[in-house]
Amino acid sequence: MTENNELQFELIFCIINEGFAETVMDAAKEVGAKGGTVFKAHGTANPESEKFFHINVHPEKEVLMILVKKDIKDAVLHAIYKSGGLNTEGQGIAFSMPVESVVGIEKSKN
Repeated sequence: MTENNELQFELIFCIINEGFAETVMDAAKEVGAKGGTVFKAHGTANPESEKFFHINVHPEKEVLMILVKKDIKDAVLHAIYKSGGLNTEGQGIAFSMPVESVVGIEKSKN
């Protein structure tokens, strides 16, 4: 097992209404993401939160996990926001977390 610590990565999470993951993933790919993982989830919120954020919470969600190189993180987050953010039907939120180390990814030969 080879660790690839030469490149710095971020893990982007996007929580979006069910049915919008493909749209968001396509937008992320347009700015350099290679792919991601989607899984089903169930969201909850109280009425006060819905009023505060000016949204209606749809309980069925999709969660995208997208591992990206740190230098494209901001572009991917912006693309996610434009294609599926709170002001869209997808009503998604996204955030990133630094990744300390990664295995299973080969360094690009380009």
